[in-house]
Amino acid sequence: MLRHITAGVDGSTESLAAAHWAAREALRRGASLRLVQAWKWHPRPASSVPAELSEREWAQQTLDRAVGSVRAAHPGLRIVDRLVPDSAVAALLAAAEEAQLLVLGSRGLRGVAGFIIGSVSQRVVARSERPVVLVRAGEASADEHLPVSGGVSPDEIPEIPFRDVVLGLDTRRPCDELIEFAFEAAHRYGAGLHVIHAFSVPSADGGDLHAVTGSGPEILAAQERAVVATLRPWCEKFPDVSVTESVSEGRAATALVRASSGASLVVVGRRTRDGRLGTHIGPVTHAALHHIGCPVAVVPHA
Repeated sequence: MLRHITAGVDGSTESLAAAHWAAREALRRGASLRLVQAWKWHPRPASSVPAELSEREWAQQTLDRAVGSVRAAHPGLRIVDRLVPDSAVAALLAAAEEAQLLVLGSRGLRGVAGFIIGSVSQRVVARSERPVVLVRAGEASADEHLPVSGGVSPDEIPEIPFRDVVLGLDTRRPCDELIEFAFEAAHRYGAGLHVIHAFSVPSADGGDLHAVTGSGPEILAAQERAVVATLRPWCEKFPDVSVTESVSEGRAATALVRASSGASLVVVGRRTRDGRLGTHIGPVTHAALHHIGCPVAVVPHA
């Protein structure tokens, strides 16, 4: 069984936030942490590489700083660092194959409610066969927990209850890997699980092939029953997880973004496509990655 969490680092503030999130997740899972820094020789190094250093030396220094920062915060955690002479996408995809989970940083948009995931992260998310969590800059341990009044020391933060885990659920094509990931996260955190399901009704021209039919109350009741039926075996498997379902008409992405404001983690799926290596991740997942501020887990499934 894979017993480590991997995070990609590149010297950015968002990758450092991802490394620290990955460290906390590794401790929660009883796993080790692997930090991966990719580097590749270029005839014209990036402007971020100091003139007196080679690209390899700069990459090693960047990796060392990340390891030192995480080790200082989590002295009991086993950390393995890897400097990989390859492109970032290739190195991260290879690292993901050997890990329980891959964690990457996402660039925050200044003054806009959302973040740009970046070309490297998007390509990795679209092609990884393992779950990938994206973390934005500034994400800290306290953000995973419910707010408290008064001064609270960092040592007390783990004792504060976690915010809910949010799961985006499509009852037309429910996926065991996705649902299990969300239930396991809620179980591990001791948090509630908030399940979001949105549906559409037929438009006047009947253009939405996935719309459901019937009267308003009948549609809502049928959708609620479908959600309960889909979740029933998982609720029996994880009896300690408190589950709340929210079923509404409208866009799934809008409902997920709304629910994410009080979440510690949002879990969405990415349907894999045989023989396709493009960067398509689906409209709901794409919207979630760009507009949700808390960590987002993307779980690939058939």
